[in-house]
Formats: sequence, structure tokens, C-alpha cells
Amino acid sequence: MTTPAPRRRPEVDPESDLVVGGPEVAAAGPGSIRSTVDQVRTHLGAGRAARLLLKINQPDGFDCPGCAWPEPADGGHLEFCENGAKALAEEATVRRCGPELFAEWSVAELSTQSDHWLGQQGRLTHPMHLAEGDTHYRPVSWGDAFGIVARELGRARQQSPDRAVFYTSGRTSNEAAFLYQLLVRRFGTNNLPDCSNMCHESSGVALTQTIGIGKGSVTLDDVHRAELIVVVGQNPGTNHPRMLTALERAKEHGARIVAVNPLPEAGLLGFRNPQKLRGLLGRGSQLADQFVQVKVGTDLALFQWINKRLVDLDRERGGVIDRAFVASDTSGLDELVDHLDRLDGEQLIAAAGVPPAEAEELAQAFASSERTIVCWAMGITQHRQAVATIREMVNTLLLRGSIGRTGAGVCPVRGHSNVQGDRTMGIWERPPAAFLDALEAEFGFRPPADHGHDVVGAIEAMLRGEVDVFMSMGGNFLSASPDTAATARALTNTRLTVQVSTKLNRSHLVTGREALILPCLGRTEIDRTGGRLQRVTVEDSMSVVHASQGRLPPASEHLLSEVDIVARLGALLEDDRRAAGADDGAGPDWSGMAADYDRIRDHIEAVIPGFTDFNRRVSEPRGFVLPHPPRDGREFPTDDGLAHLTVNHFVPDHVPIGRLLLQTLRSHDQFNTTIYGLDDRYRGIASGRRVVFVHAEDLHELGFADGDRVDVVSEWRDEVDRRIDDFRLVAYPVARGTCAAYFPEANALVPLGSYAEESRTPTSKSVVVRFEHR
Repeated sequence: MTTPAPRRRPEVDPESDLVVGGPEVAAAGPGSIRSTVDQVRTHLGAGRAARLLLKINQPDGFDCPGCAWPEPADGGHLEFCENGAKALAEEATVRRCGPELFAEWSVAELSTQSDHWLGQQGRLTHPMHLAEGDTHYRPVSWGDAFGIVARELGRARQQSPDRAVFYTSGRTSNEAAFLYQLLVRRFGTNNLPDCSNMCHESSGVALTQTIGIGKGSVTLDDVHRAELIVVVGQNPGTNHPRMLTALERAKEHGARIVAVNPLPEAGLLGFRNPQKLRGLLGRGSQLADQFVQVKVGTDLALFQWINKRLVDLDRERGGVIDRAFVASDTSGLDELVDHLDRLDGEQLIAAAGVPPAEAEELAQAFASSERTIVCWAMGITQHRQAVATIREMVNTLLLRGSIGRTGAGVCPVRGHSNVQGDRTMGIWERPPAAFLDALEAEFGFRPPADHGHDVVGAIEAMLRGEVDVFMSMGGNFLSASPDTAATARALTNTRLTVQVSTKLNRSHLVTGREALILPCLGRTEIDRTGGRLQRVTVEDSMSVVHASQGRLPPASEHLLSEVDIVARLGALLEDDRRAAGADDGAGPDWSGMAADYDRIRDHIEAVIPGFTDFNRRVSEPRGFVLPHPPRDGREFPTDDGLAHLTVNHFVPDHVPIGRLLLQTLRSHDQFNTTIYGLDDRYRGIASGRRVVFVHAEDLHELGFADGDRVDVVSEWRDEVDRRIDDFRLVAYPVARGTCAAYFPEANALVPLGSYAEESRTPTSKSVVVRFEHR
């Protein structure tokens, strides 16, 4: 049974009932259970919810559409968290968003509603078309929709294939991602920006430079067996809640856990495990043995101080630097030590805002641990010096020999459930030559070699009028991207925007001259493309590839799978190539691959290393682990076969007097740009999102008070006026000189041209802002 969403009622001011309380000191517990029950009851109903929750992250079920944290190999218990249940409820909702909504609401009227309201309208049911000059979307047949896309792509290719951009969300399956990149390269471009450009691109760049592979080196078993786990710039309680169970297990085995972050987050400090009686009663476990509050954007200074101290401790007592490993498996020690010796330690920790005694405690923990893991997420990757910071954290681990050892290594914790898998499948604007050669050998055409646009480059190209067609495979590009006003202008500068989606979002409302919404199956739904039961695969944060098969009937008979959408478009473009007289072979068998996803996996096996015997191995209950030479045998696939110790130079962000450095963050009631609700109970916020967290002493010094309503204005060298209006100031124990606000609302403050050195990841965690009284 399906029900219409309460769409006839426009949203009242969602901030009118805003309540501000105090932050919590532990995550999960009874509040998590209440929130989960409320979400699934609202969207699913009890029976439907029970059937789905028993299958989420299970070998015979489907992968959670939320984060990429892995499942334990032992299994045998429920494997979902509060936010996973919210993601499930969001996708599997019984609400429907069909043609009647678009007939009643114009695009302009829908644009006045909040992101939360848009998402609450339910699952999209029909392909929809916004013709040039129209005010309303109208239903369109799949055949006509594909014809529109093919027409505009053909027109663009007459000038250059690079006049089309193809974006990918991190929830796209391996099979759909592989087919999508094949379509794009067959079309003739590498314009394949993806959400990695905005999140862990910095990790990939830094890890490839230092250890030769841009992925984390640890397994879930390593986390359980570590002596020291340092969680830097990450909030697992909200962003990766199942990680808390792994940290709790590590703690039970004797691990020491240190949290390094500008905010004291509940999930970093304590955990009330809702699958244990103690947690149900509200009594939790302390997770962090030490909380190091660091200023925004100064983690590089902190880790340089730590490494300087490790070198000094090795001189004092010996045995701190793993000399045997460093001598045989790394390069750059002498240069690194010389650089560290010349740094002023007092200046480094002063810049970081960390008291010397706390920094010394952390350094001693690193010096004494034989099995150390460093975890990080967006709090590290979205800074100007993000790549250098990650390289410096790798220095710390290499000095101690903590890579390629049980219970030790690097752990970049990915957000979206297959963002790592999409990159493995070739969703990358800068593909390596070996990948292109393998693609040519398998499919008989030469893919383009020139690098394409990343996210920032794609927006810049659209602004210059160099892009005619923008296609998005999932996601919410407008809300996820930096500099919202600039991104909106960019999208409206195209001829056609195409969104493959499950739910209504803001990217459907800011369009090219013409627009299409193509509704697709969700992860939870049964896929019978080609008349047979299909399954897809995903890759988690720790390089485990496993199968996922939906259990629900599709939300509408008009939905197609992502694979089918790509394959049908590919076949149509192939027909157009032949009609135009192209003489470059028959092209891929698009219809055959759509009819049998096993064929896609056979092609993946032939093109991408590590997927030998793909179809058989993915049938194993927990799938299989992809090769990782540093983890598997302390082999480093760099140019010289060695891990690289690197010299990095800390340059602090310039923050003028009277200004603060802002970081964007998630509320506990959202996943990326999907807003589940308007509460953030861990930080004491209810019924609202337009808040800025500021230290009480900074408020006083700046002439403001808790509760003041302000406009927030960002400052950057281009002097463009970027602002968000009417936000409430909240006194909160953030690091001095810093503040925080939720994205996507605060993305409007992030300048398009402000991005991390080397990775070009937008600097969403280091935006200079001022407040203006209303």
C-alpha cells in the first residue's frame, strides 16, 4: 500500500519552533531507539519495517543506502544503526511523488520549500520533463526522455564531447558505475566528476603519494586488535554510527582511543550500545580516553609537533622510530628529520590551540603503541592543506612502522555506501593509462586520454558556457557543491540537465533550459531488469566487495534500474553513431549487459585488477577483499617501491581580527544532503537548522550573545558577497576562534575557487566569516 505525502500543505517556517538545549556526552542509547521507531513508523509501518531491518547489511539482503562502514565477518546479529534505519525509511517510504504533485506545484513554487520538505514528498514514480519555457514538469515516456538526452548529447558532440558533463553520486552500484564510465568514454570524454571530488579526494591523493594506493589499509579486524586508535576530524556517532560498535569492541580488548576534533562530539566521547542491556538502560561506555580540541585547519601543525617529538624521544631513549622498517621500506627519513628539527615546536602547538601537556600525552601514546590506527574524514580532507595534513599523519604511522602490521594502518572513513567502489570502477576524471588500455582491449575502442573536469572544474566550465548537457547519476549536485549561487548559475547556463533520482531534491528545481527527472530503483527494491532477478555489488571503506539484492517491489511500475537507464541510453547513442557513419566497431553490447548483470561483472573482471572470478566470489556470504599491497605484504606500489616520508610546510589560514573560521557539518538528522528531520539531539538542537555554533567567549568579544539572530557573510579574496541570512547564534564549546554551521545551508559560504592544494576539494571546513546583526 502507498500513501500520498502531505504535499498540499506548504511548509510553515521550519525555524519558528527552534529549541536550543545542551549537548549530550554519549551517542545512541534509548534516544536512538526512539528516533528509529519514529522514523520507520512514519515512513514504513511496523510490518514493512521489520522485514527490511532484518535484511539490511545481511548476506542475503541489501547493503545499507547510508554509509560505507563494513560489516563484521562473524555476523549473526542485527547490523544497522539509527541513521541506517533513517536512510532505509527515506528510500523505502510508502509516500509517492507522482505527476499530480508536479501538476499542482510549479518549479518556482517548489523552490520556496525547504530541502526537508522536498524529500518528504516520497518516491518519484514517473519520468518527468520540463520543456524550455515551461513552469511545470510534465510526465514523459521513457522513449521520449531518452530521445531528448540523445538529441542534446548529439548536438553537443558536434562541437566537442567535452561539452557534456556526467556526475556520479557515491551510492551508485559497481555495475551501474562501470557501465556509466563506459558510456561516457565511448561518448568521447573524461568529464566524470563525482562526490569523491568533494570528500576524500584529498585522501586518495595523499595516500597514493605516500603508500602507493589511495585507499585505507586496515580491516575491521585490525580495528578490533589495535592498541591505539586516533580519530581525527570525524564524528562517527552521526556519520558512521556502526563504527562505535567496533570502537567499543577495541576498547574491550584494551585499546586506547583518542579523539582530535574542534568540537566535543557525543559519539567521540561515549557510546550507549542499543543492542546491549546496559545501553538500553542509558548507561554507556566511555570511548575516548583523551579528547584533544584542535583549532579548525591546524591538524597539520599538531601532527608535525607529534612527529618532531617522536624524533626527539627516539634520540632520548631509542626504540621509538622503527629503524628496521624505515630503512628497508621507506625513503625520505633524513629530509623529514632535518625539516622537523628546524620547526619551532611551541609555535606549532600554539597554532593548534592544544595545551603542551595534552600534546605530550598524545605523543607518548603514539610512542608506546605498537599497533596504531589513525582514522579521519571530512574534518581533515576539506581544508586548503588537507593533502599535506594526511601525508603528515602517514609520516607518524611510518615512523612507528604502523602500516602493513596487524592492528595498524590508515583508515579514511568513507561516507556514501559505494563512493570507494565507484572510483574503483573508473569514475574518475583523471583515469590512469593502464585502465584506459584495459578498457580498449576489452571493448575495442580507444577511450579519450585527456583529463576531464572535476566538480570545481565542471562548475567553472558551465559558468563559462562550455557545457551543454549536465547529467547526474544520483545525488543532489546543487546542494552538495560549494558556492551555491555560483553552482546554480552554472546549471542554468546549460541546455539540458538530467537527474537520475529516487526522491525529489533541489537539483531538480535549478535546471538548464530543459530538464529531465529519470526515476530509478532504490537499493532496497527488487530488480528484474531483462526479465530475471538481478543483484548488484558495492565496495565498503575497507575494500570489501559484496552483493546487494533488494527485497521490496518497486515503488512504481515506471521505474528503471540505474543499469538499465545507462544501457538504454548507450544503445541509443550507438545507433546515432552508426547513423552518422562512425567506423569504430560495433561498440559494447548494451542490451546484453542490461539483461544479465553477470556479463557486466565479467567485463569488470577483465578490466580491473583484483576482480578475478568476480561472479563466483561475490556469491560468498560476505564477498571478498580487494588486494592492498601495503596491507597484504608491506609492498608499496610507488615509483621506487618504497613508502614515502614527506616534508610538509604548515601555513596557517589568515583570519582577520573580528572574524572566525567556520566549518560546515552534518546534523544528526541528515545524511549528506538528505535531511531526515530538524533535530540534532547530540548537540541539543530541536526543530531547526539555521544555527551557528560559537564559543561563548568569542561571542562576547565580538559583541554578540547567545540567541542573537545574524546574517553570516564569508570573506575571500574575490570579494564576492556570499551570505546566509537569519541564523541563530548558539554558545557552544567549539575551539576558540572557530564556529560551525550545517550544510547544505552553509555551502553557500564556500567560495568556488577555494579548494585544497593538489586535490581541489572545496574547503568547506575553513571559511573565514563575519556576523552582521539583523
